Amino acid sequence: MNLKEHITAIIQLGEQQGYVAECLEISVVTQGATLDEVVDNLREAVALHLEDEDATQFGLIAKPSLLITFELQPEYA
Repeated sequence: MNLKEHITAIIQLGEQQGYVAECLEISVVTQGATLDEVVDNLREAVALHLEDEDATQFGLIAKPSLLITFELQPEYA
């Protein structure tokens, strides 16, 4: 089995304010008022989600990194 070395997360603008981050490989979604806050919350949420779990059950190596993409919608005039 090929284990993934990273967890992919996408950060988007929240519907009303702030930012929302969602992981694609594991069930983690979090939010924050700023980009720094949402990234910090994401790190903590992923660590808590994987704590005392066998990462290979999620198809991941023991200590995967986070690959974060920030999604922006273009502004139209």
